[in-house]
Amino acid sequence: MTKTLLAPWACRISVFIASLFAWAPVNATPVLVVDTATRQVLYQEEAGVPWYPASTTKLMTALVVFEALRSGEVALNTPVVMTRNATKQAFLESGLTFGRTMTLEDALFATITASANDVAVALAETVAPDEAAFVQRMNAAAARLGLTGTHFSSPNGLFDRSNVTTARDLAILGMEVDRFFADYGRFFQASAVTIDGKEIESNNALLTRYSGTLGMKTGFLCASGRNYVGLATRQGKRVMVVVMGATTDRERNERSAQYLTQAFEGRLSAAGLVDDVQNRPDIAPQDMRVRLCTDKSAAYEASREALYPMGLPGRESYLRDQIPGQVHAIRTWPSENAIDVPIPTPRPS
Repeated sequence: MTKTLLAPWACRISVFIASLFAWAPVNATPVLVVDTATRQVLYQEEAGVPWYPASTTKLMTALVVFEALRSGEVALNTPVVMTRNATKQAFLESGLTFGRTMTLEDALFATITASANDVAVALAETVAPDEAAFVQRMNAAAARLGLTGTHFSSPNGLFDRSNVTTARDLAILGMEVDRFFADYGRFFQASAVTIDGKEIESNNALLTRYSGTLGMKTGFLCASGRNYVGLATRQGKRVMVVVMGATTDRERNERSAQYLTQAFEGRLSAAGLVDDVQNRPDIAPQDMRVRLCTDKSAAYEASREALYPMGLPGRESYLRDQIPGQVHAIRTWPSENAIDVPIPTPRPS
């Protein structure tokens, strides 16, 4: 028998194609639905598989700040100053410049509602001696909560291969925030903020389209896809939903609303405790960039639309409600005492 040898370039193409569609079926991205009163898992897909959290990282940032508020280290009126380090962050919509200052209360709204990466860093530098010290507190809190599949490298969730979590861990984190810091629930319920008059809307469409939504956090990176940690309540039942790796905002929002609706209607069955879901440290996080942010993305998006057509023209939508939005106004002022915080040396690629 004559063996046919592939040219090196052909081998590389084969490997590329295999890696692009390595996960079959194509809907195998993490999902977790939990009854928060009982901690019972109502539904899950790959809930222990590592994933890049993107801005859902800011849930842990909020938790660490809430703990600092409770211990008296800071107060809601503590000034938060934009440092050089903060203003060097990527994907900025806030328009804030070096030295601009706001209250810690407003900084929490900017971090959670507007998902402001720069304000998240400034907030961290206010609570801790520097960003690195704050990240240490984030990871210490993760260890204390038993988030065995989680490691944070920043307060804002910008891409870093070591910044990873799982749907299981995010659900436990969200429930911790909801249970022990209910007094701060308002920070998750604003649908928009204005920063010195500039409006920035939350990406959490469920706040204004799905009744009973109590908020939580969205996140997006090309590497992670669109993530969501959501909390809603109806008829006395409180449900946490985590969706990771969604392709579009529509998919993320509609799927989240669908899982919540099924949970509230009793169409999902209990299947063990969320704490007993096994994290999978033996698996590397999926990198979604090829599927979502290249010329390959159109085909992948079409496949997802076929799987999850909710909300497309002529299709049923789970986002049927019309709820007035809550807009929080933020005012900033110049600081005369702004000092530069050294920017950490980037890690080698």
